Amino acid sequence: MILQKYKIVFGGPMGAGKSSAIQSLSDIPVISTEALNTDLKSHQKSLTTVGIDYGEVILEDDSTIGLYGTPGQERFNFIWPILCKGAIGSIILIDHSKPDRLKDLDFYIQAFRTYSENLVIGISHLDEYQGQLLKTYRDYMQVHRCHYPVFAVDARNKADILLLVEALMTNVEVDLIG
Repeated sequence: MILQKYKIVFGGPMGAGKSSAIQSLSDIPVISTEALNTDLKSHQKSLTTVGIDYGEVILEDDSTIGLYGTPGQERFNFIWPILCKGAIGSIILIDHSKPDRLKDLDFYIQAFRTYSENLVIGISHLDEYQGQLLKTYRDYMQVHRCHYPVFAVDARNKADILLLVEALMTNVEVDLIG
């Protein structure tokens, strides 16, 4: 049985960088359930997560943060509530290069906030499509009265993903104080 003090779930569409984010941050070899991508209409990558990705960050006090990556395809959404149970919150990654990025953002916010209001949004693949960068997402948040932090990230960059984790944990600390 995997025991950890904290649990964080990574959600978002296929190809947004969930597996890469966990790989970049994990202090242990990542457990992965990659399989051949049969949904090339959604994304051209050859492999995709069909179960979970699992990694851990080991803190200075030797407690751990369990990092759980969900499959991005909606057909696997039955596993999302299972993975989110007991989590301190979720990090949603959105692929900025996709034309339906705001539709994806809306879908994943609506889905994951049913499990926890503690969400942090990471926007990936900004280098592939430069249009308006984060303004689009901040405008969306304002119009839809969503108050979630939004960060530009490279899912392969440990410092970027650590920033998302720290923001999520800070939200927990603020809620405990407030």
